[in-house]
Amino acid sequence: MLVSTKWLNEYVNIEGIKPEDLAEQITRSGIEVDSIIDRSQGITNVVVGYVKECVKHPEADKLNICQVDVGEETTQIICGAANIAAGQKVVVARPGAVLPGGMKIKKAKLRGEESNGMICSLQELAVEGKLVAKKYAEGIYVLPETAVPGEDALALLGLDDIVLEFDLTPNRSDALSMLGVAYEVGAILSQGVKLPEISYPESTEKAEDMLKLRIDAKEDNPMYVAKVVKNVKVGESPLWLQNRLMAAGVRPHNNVVDITNYVLMEYGQPLHAFDLDRIGTGQITVRLAEEGEQLTTLDNVERTLHPHQLVITNDKESIALAGVMGGLNTEVHEGTTTVVIESAYFAPASVRRTSRELGLRSDASTRFEKGVDPNRVAAAAERAAQLMSEIAGGEVLAGSVTVDELDKTPKRILLSPDTINNHLGMKISLEEMLSILDRLQIKTEAVNGKLVIDAPTRRQDLNIEEDIIEEIARMHGYDTIPMTLPVTESTPGGLTPYQAKRRTVRAFLEGAGLYQALTYSLTSKEQAQAYALETAPVTELLMPMSEDRSVLRQSLLPHLLEAATYNVARRTDSVALYETGSVFLGKGEDDLPKEVEHVAAVITGKWVDHAWQAEKKAVDFFVLKGIVEGMMNSLGLLKGLTFEKADVKGMHPGRTATIRHNGENIGLIGQVHPSEQKKRDLKNTFVMEMNLEKVLSIETEQLVYVPVPRFPSSSRDIALVVSSETSAGALENVIRNAGGKLLKDIKLFDLYEGDNVEDGKKSVAFSLTYTDSERTLTDEEVVKAHENVLNALTTEAGALLRG
Repeated sequence: MLVSTKWLNEYVNIEGIKPEDLAEQITRSGIEVDSIIDRSQGITNVVVGYVKECVKHPEADKLNICQVDVGEETTQIICGAANIAAGQKVVVARPGAVLPGGMKIKKAKLRGEESNGMICSLQELAVEGKLVAKKYAEGIYVLPETAVPGEDALALLGLDDIVLEFDLTPNRSDALSMLGVAYEVGAILSQGVKLPEISYPESTEKAEDMLKLRIDAKEDNPMYVAKVVKNVKVGESPLWLQNRLMAAGVRPHNNVVDITNYVLMEYGQPLHAFDLDRIGTGQITVRLAEEGEQLTTLDNVERTLHPHQLVITNDKESIALAGVMGGLNTEVHEGTTTVVIESAYFAPASVRRTSRELGLRSDASTRFEKGVDPNRVAAAAERAAQLMSEIAGGEVLAGSVTVDELDKTPKRILLSPDTINNHLGMKISLEEMLSILDRLQIKTEAVNGKLVIDAPTRRQDLNIEEDIIEEIARMHGYDTIPMTLPVTESTPGGLTPYQAKRRTVRAFLEGAGLYQALTYSLTSKEQAQAYALETAPVTELLMPMSEDRSVLRQSLLPHLLEAATYNVARRTDSVALYETGSVFLGKGEDDLPKEVEHVAAVITGKWVDHAWQAEKKAVDFFVLKGIVEGMMNSLGLLKGLTFEKADVKGMHPGRTATIRHNGENIGLIGQVHPSEQKKRDLKNTFVMEMNLEKVLSIETEQLVYVPVPRFPSSSRDIALVVSSETSAGALENVIRNAGGKLLKDIKLFDLYEGDNVEDGKKSVAFSLTYTDSERTLTDEEVVKAHENVLNALTTEAGALLRG
């Protein structure tokens, strides 16, 4: 909402108050002032000029030599505007003038002819092109004949004005009008509001004799007021009216349309003007549209209507979309002589639905959607009739054609002063509360220790106790609310063990080089159970946005793979992402899905890329396996962590494993199946997903300090020939169980298949470390422990010692 301070001053006295101070007070009271706009833009030395003579430049076809009276003298100015002509009053920037952007005007010669200044368009005075009347959209701006040469053009154009731009919250629709803003500013400054005085001569002829009205959809349109104005002369609006509309961000058209827009901005009540002769039937009927009914709106777009959309008709065809936009077939034009002024109350839900379905928003629909003041509907029509009488020379017919079944009773709210103070933690006196409500012009009585409040209908946002408490708080001053700490026995806040562990997981993965991703919880039915660690009935949305977002996910991996594809397609060759988020399994309590937190990761491309050292290493299964082991180690859960070969749909059959902890399945790790990689345009891609809730719920042993060994250790290397199907993990378990307390460390350091190893066999080499923290081991003790290991490998795993 753009608020001209010059216009505002007509309703509430703000003389002598700096715009910056006024903006600060308004912001502190609850309506944020986004910006303060100086319409003069630093312009100086711009005056009214009278073009006495205009002839073509002898050396340039598109230039004109003008003799211009600027008050104190007649001077020569070269002008290239196509619409320049003798006899016009124009805006002249004299030599030495400063225009927006700091441009200075100097005397100059154009093709040999002297030019002493510049004849200006409104755009050159920093008025947006979309706000300039179409007649002057190209070329210079022509002032009214009453303009006096030499007088200040800025004042004449209303550019000596400051405009406040409000950033309104949806509940403050009352401030979408100048009167609404005046009530707000009046309350802040403890001043009354001066309302427009409405009076005009009425014809002896009655409006109801020329126009009939019927409402067939009274739920959507409980009130409709029509005024009839005859002998209207359609033309250009007076300059003051155009100036105010442009200051409010509205483009002038003609005096009739401009008056409806002016009253819209003044009262917040949308109006529409019909050409009565174009209505044709002398009848207005408000009804719901018929299926497939066509209407060409004022923007010259033919629209197909639906049965629940409210339309204004002439009892034969639609002539307007109620509350949204008028129809082209009854538009006011230069030949219009009789105007019907429509002022109505349309149900917000009806207007909102029509506007949304047709993709058509207007200043009128914006206000109707939020709810207009029922008590301004008739007043706005009277105000428009007055202005048409004064500005367009119209003859207003007696009375109005009206249907009124609208409840205009103010909302009554009962509230205790103690309740207000208890909510705010303050001690505001009853007298101060009554004073604030009186300044806001909210009718209030104190009865038996309670405030009996009749909320004015202009304030559609005042419905419950809390709304009144907010009014008192903001007008008393939010900055005066005392800062107090709650008086209670409390303990310092902190993270739960689960939250702390989750942060440890995120910190480790980010430290390992993975970026956190956040993806949708909604997915398609086809992707819902892909890569799921645990499947259950899917949860479908009743009203999904699209088929791709119609069910809740049961795995994080499909969307992470989509993110990887998106990045790779944009020339990010190496991608490493992780996510912690919820998956949703079947139905739990109250028919709601069970929500389980998972962690997942996807990596593809290069893991090491040191160009200077000419070192490049692609990601592989063991990179991601190492990340998982490091993450589990950071949680103190490395002991008991194992990986077992698995066969999972969508995963590489030879490079996929389940992740287990003490035998319990907690996740999945492996390479995406080559066919799936090809479909997603990915190179070798490795993924991991774990049940984070299960992992973080595992109890860990208390950390115990182990001194650095003072005694030397002894190492033994063994190379074993085993079946190709035997996993290194299974051999490691056998070694660990057989090694006893002296075996401290096991490392796999070699795997070989090929020459000198028979088919179906492989060679696996381990390095074993034996030590005792209390003494130095003898060779006999190490040999005995090592033989136990070899015997166990032979008997339990069928391994042969390789020579």
